[in-house]
Amino acid sequence: MLYLTFFKLIKTYLKKIYFKMKKFLRWTLVSIITGLTVGGFSTLFAFMMNIVTDFRSNNDYIIYFLPFAGLITVFLYNAFKFKDDKGTNLVLSTIHAQSEIPFKMAPLIFITTILTHLFGGSAGREGAALQLGGSIGNQLGRWFKFDDADKRVVVLCGMSAAFSAVFGTPMAAAVFSMEVVSIGIMYYAALVPCVFSSLIASYFATNFGVRGEDFTFIKFPSLTFLNTFETVCLSILCAGISIAFCIMLHKTSDLLRKYLKNPYIRIFLAGLVVVGLTLLFNTRDYNGAGIPVITKALKGEAVPYAFILKMIFTAITIGAGFRGGEIVPTFFIGATFGCLFGNIVGFSPSVCAAVGLIALFCGVTNCPITSILISFELFGAGGIPFFMITVAISYFMSGYYGLYHDQTIVYSKYKTKYVNRHTK
Repeated sequence: MLYLTFFKLIKTYLKKIYFKMKKFLRWTLVSIITGLTVGGFSTLFAFMMNIVTDFRSNNDYIIYFLPFAGLITVFLYNAFKFKDDKGTNLVLSTIHAQSEIPFKMAPLIFITTILTHLFGGSAGREGAALQLGGSIGNQLGRWFKFDDADKRVVVLCGMSAAFSAVFGTPMAAAVFSMEVVSIGIMYYAALVPCVFSSLIASYFATNFGVRGEDFTFIKFPSLTFLNTFETVCLSILCAGISIAFCIMLHKTSDLLRKYLKNPYIRIFLAGLVVVGLTLLFNTRDYNGAGIPVITKALKGEAVPYAFILKMIFTAITIGAGFRGGEIVPTFFIGATFGCLFGNIVGFSPSVCAAVGLIALFCGVTNCPITSILISFELFGAGGIPFFMITVAISYFMSGYYGLYHDQTIVYSKYKTKYVNRHTK
């Protein structure tokens, strides 16, 4: 009798192991396919971004054609019958099972983001990568004939792979797609495929010459009472700026759509405004993503009003309908403001720029775990105490504002309370 009972337990245990191994191997295969596919497209996207950025930097006259690039963007979206594009919000909505990402989003966001950067619109690249990865992931889910729940996991895999390949931060990329969708809970069922697809895409991109940003040249001091106080103050200010930036992005888009209903007129006039502001300030620092300015800020050099101008340039560009991302402009704003703060209070401008960059990222995305991981990948382990402080404060103080309206705050930031609301 005891022998039979023991045999049944072993049999049951082996069945569970078999079930888990079957699931593990299935998702490993899916993540390999997703990582290679999305990694390939994202690597091509990164190469094209580098090419057009170099061309624009060496040919200042190209900025004058930005309004016409806007007209092409609107034409392409109309031609593909994609008039009401929600951008990254559509990807988040798909994961919430509220809509579906059409595959045509992938080539559209690829081409139109390249146009924005070639002609000098103020935008980033990670937001476009998330849409590219989400669209390809959703199509792969269809080809695999997955049910809706598993298809959403593949969308998350695609987002992680694209973010990882383009920005070179596989740890943050693996977690970001799971964390950004619903604040307060994470889709841990996607952990294995997101980790594998992120690592594979990063490895693919690196081996083809795409290098992520590396700011480990910053030397962080030991925590003291004074620099802890200064970090707290900077974090609170950055949380306020993150709210202002989110409001500016959303309100600019709403106002432009309200008063300029024709998308061709709207984007053309906005392009003219960006060109006019570029000529007025006689600099190309606010066109494109602005990585050189971020690097200078992290070395302790920044124009005092740079963060304000970047907010204005980006709000007009994205709000009018040009394609691109908001995350690198967020890095720009945080780094330049942090540098300014450091120069004012006498604390290392480089350290403050790094802290400001992470604080702004956390404030606009509401992703504290991703923020800590990306700080480690960008700046090394030396600044972790500063980043832990700034992430905690920025997340707390930034309220329910965010870049993406379809991001859901499931649990309150201030109480152990279920709120289930969208960000403002």
